[in-house]
Amino acid sequence: QVQLVESGGGVVQPGGSLRLSCAASGTISSIYRMGWFRQAPGKQRELVATVLSENGGLTNYADFARDRFSISRDNAENTVFLEMNNLRVEDTAVYYCCANALSGGRVYDYWGQGTQVTVSS
Repeated sequence: QVQLVESGGGVVQPGGSLRLSCAASGTISSIYRMGWFRQAPGKQRELVATVLSENGGLTNYADFARDRFSISRDNAENTVFLEMNNLRVEDTAVYYCCANALSGGRVYDYWGQGTQVTVSS
């Protein structure tokens, strides 16, 4: 089992920045990838960015996030971060941390409770 706790959401003006954090606990060794998704009201949950635990921390970004967001990880602290810059109104959403873990040949997906990001003037 893996537990995820997000923090860092809030209200910011357009053009501002926020840094989200996600701390993992539990069976950390089974995690091979962590990432962030988001869900805006009335929309489906969508990928923001992911980072592998190994392979040099290979990252993957959604097109909207590639030039403004940065995902990073601190393996020693079992934490993944999402640095968001030049935020837009359309970035308003609940941001969820996700961890993919491999155990007994099966993949398990774990989710945090979500943190609200509101971009508004």
